[in-house]
Amino acid sequence: MVHYQICAESEIPVGEMKECKVNDESVLVYHLSDGFYATHNRCTHLFGPLQKGKIVDGGKIQCPWHHSCFDIRTGEVVEWANYPPGIQFLNIVRKEKALRTYKVTVEDGNLFVDI
Repeated sequence: MVHYQICAESEIPVGEMKECKVNDESVLVYHLSDGFYATHNRCTHLFGPLQKGKIVDGGKIQCPWHHSCFDIRTGEVVEWANYPPGIQFLNIVRKEKALRTYKVTVEDGNLFVDI
């Protein structure tokens, strides 16, 4: 595992997220009320860009394509793809899969992620 500096903590206000490129990997960093978290930036359903999604219920990321929803803190699936109507038929072959998560630390006002 390698410790990468990604940005200043002031760059991500509470309730916001930021996409960061880390060693050719797209990571999404979130600032929730209880701290900073990071996940892989692609939905595990059909690889939708989560940075274009939205944070819901104070701790979940919802994919903009098919509304799969993941717990930001753990990466676990909260709700699998359900939009548009009929997408559930694809879910027979695209089984639920959690997002990869990464540890985020704050050091001297800067955010670091371990990959």
